[in-house]
Amino acid sequence: MPAPRGTTERPPRDDDAAARARALVVPVAEPGPRAPAAPDPVAPVLPGRPNTARPQVRRPAGEVEESGAVCPWCSTGNRPDRHFCRRCAMSLADEPDGPGGRRPWWRRLFAGRNEVRWAGERPRLRRGLAWLLPVIGWGLVAALVITAVFMAPAAIQAVKDHFAKRAPVSPDTYAASRSYADNGPELAFDKFSNTFWGPGITGDGAGEWIEARFGQPVDTLDVLITPGVSARSNELAKSARPSRVEALITTADGKKETRTLTLDQDARQQRPLRARDVVSVRFTVVSSFGAGADKQVAIAEIEFFGPSGSYSRR
Repeated sequence: MPAPRGTTERPPRDDDAAARARALVVPVAEPGPRAPAAPDPVAPVLPGRPNTARPQVRRPAGEVEESGAVCPWCSTGNRPDRHFCRRCAMSLADEPDGPGGRRPWWRRLFAGRNEVRWAGERPRLRRGLAWLLPVIGWGLVAALVITAVFMAPAAIQAVKDHFAKRAPVSPDTYAASRSYADNGPELAFDKFSNTFWGPGITGDGAGEWIEARFGQPVDTLDVLITPGVSARSNELAKSARPSRVEALITTADGKKETRTLTLDQDARQQRPLRARDVVSVRFTVVSSFGAGADKQVAIAEIEFFGPSGSYSRR
């Protein structure tokens, strides 16, 4: 702008120019102490697998301890009027049996579907014929129980007979299919081993029999047979000796039972012959040792033994 007439322009002073220059400069605050750096939100870790933070169980807000019954499943206090736990909802009347709350097998046997199962213990789905396996198993168990009930008396009696003290039982009368002269059937029950019964025919004597009869029913456990004409070993070859004999047992109620006795070539041998209420026993020769055209089959002695205390003739 031009200066007005009649005035003289005064040159600017150095102080005014410096003041105007300072006014044009943006003021900058003086540097102060440096503030500490903010911590990193994520802690530094080494390269590799990261460390996962462990979960922390937090208590529900507002939860208070109760003075009533303590839950046997999660150990949480409850009010006295509660029947189910306020935390796990399990019944306060039930108790977890065994490790991990699992009931023993004898309690789970009849629990069925009412059993409380934990995760991971749920039954598998049965497909196809898998449902038959429990049915077959229970059927076998029932069969074993029924068999045990009906066979228990016989098993008990067998144990008693095994440990019973033996006593001789003598027959009252005798009979035979045929007999050699002076070698009647009574000689096989006379308690002497140097006398014998023989049918009086040569050969193996198959079909010939000798029978012992009892006046009163007796119980027998064993029979002792001495084959041949004598108990001496040097006289065994003088006659044929029965190797297999069929024993026909007749009881007081009229029932008959046949048992096969297999004998050795020894002089005396004992065989089991367990029967109850026996009235007669017939021994029939089936085959013999040492049979020949000049030898007859012979039996030197037949002795019966029963439990001590039963009826016996001596």
